[in-house]
Parts: sequence; structure tokens; C-alpha cells
Amino acid sequence: MPTPDSQAHEQIMPANFVYLRDAVPDIVEDVRYFCADNFVGEPIPGYEAARLLITAEAAAAMHQVQQHLQQVGLGLKVFDAYRPRRAVNFFREWSQNAQDIRKQAVYYPRLDKTSLFAAGYLVEFSSHSRGSTVDLTIIDACGAELDMGTCFDYFDLSSWTASNSVNAQQRANRLLLRTVMELHHFLPVEEEWWHFILKNEPYPHTWFDFPVR
Repeated sequence: MPTPDSQAHEQIMPANFVYLRDAVPDIVEDVRYFCADNFVGEPIPGYEAARLLITAEAAAAMHQVQQHLQQVGLGLKVFDAYRPRRAVNFFREWSQNAQDIRKQAVYYPRLDKTSLFAAGYLVEFSSHSRGSTVDLTIIDACGAELDMGTCFDYFDLSSWTASNSVNAQQRANRLLLRTVMELHHFLPVEEEWWHFILKNEPYPHTWFDFPVR
């Protein structure tokens, strides 16, 4: 839970937050929450530019991951990094509107959207708001995403990294992503093959709310 210190500082962007593309110029960004191509179906509050912010520490580790993958003709595509608290609050309000299911067939076909927080697919205090978490996948030299078996933000058991509901090649692709991210100091989240948190993140108890501009 947030501490008094985190509450006092969450509106201020620290000096060590950077734009990801400035730190890793050849990385591919697909900022899903800036547009309507996401599980809600509309732009998300707090995303005022199609850019990704991240702590400098996490950006440096991402640079190492990108270099590692480029040695074998691959690279990274990043969907989300820093996420303002206001976006998480918006997700909470959205989840209670049972009438708005425009993206259910694509992102949560087996779930009632009002259960997404209770089921743990969405959380009240997202690690993204601390600035050192990324959602991402691997792309080939032509920019095509490797087949991971599900799309990003697919709220289902099949999105677990070790799920047996995907085929051997899809599991191997997930394992490749996990292996290279762990090698460069990121921790995986078992329930989401795309989600990684920097070890020793600089703000482990601070959830920020400044917008991405």
C-alpha cells in the first residue's frame, strides 16, 4: 500500500524518468493506451502523447535486452511502461460499467469485466505506476511479433507464461522473452507473459500520477 511519503511525491516526475526512445532509439513502441487499440476501446486518461516514460535504471536494462536480441536478428516492441495512477483509477471505474463490453471478445472472452480486479488481472496499485515496469514482446527483423499464443492484455489463463494451452513454439517464444529479460535484471509475472518489473527498482513504494506528455 502507498506510504505517506509516496502520497506526498506521486504528482512529481523525478529527474531520473526518461523517454524510452531517447534511451533506446531503435526500440519499437506501440503505445496502446494512447489510442483505442486496447481492452477498453478508447484512449486512457494520463496518456497525452504516444510516448513511453520509464526510469533511467529500467531504460538502461532495456538497452541491454535490445542489444542482446539484436545479436540474433530480433528486437523489442513495448506496449506500456510508466502508467499514471489516474489510468488505474479509470480502469477501476470502467470495470464497474457492465454495459460496456465492446472489447470483451478480443481481450476477456471468458470473464465478466466486473471481476477483472477481483481475479487479479487488473490491480489497484499497479507496478507500472512506479516507473520500472514494462509490457512488451519480441519482434523479428521485419518488425513482425513472435507468436506468443495470445495478444497483449489477454485476460485469461492461457496468458500465463507456462500455460499448456499454447503450442510448443509459442511456449518457446515466451521462454525466450522471459530468459533474456531475467538475464538483464527484470522479474517476470507468471500470469502475464508480457509483464516484467526491474529488480531493485528505484521507487518500490511510490505510485506516481503525473501524465505522459
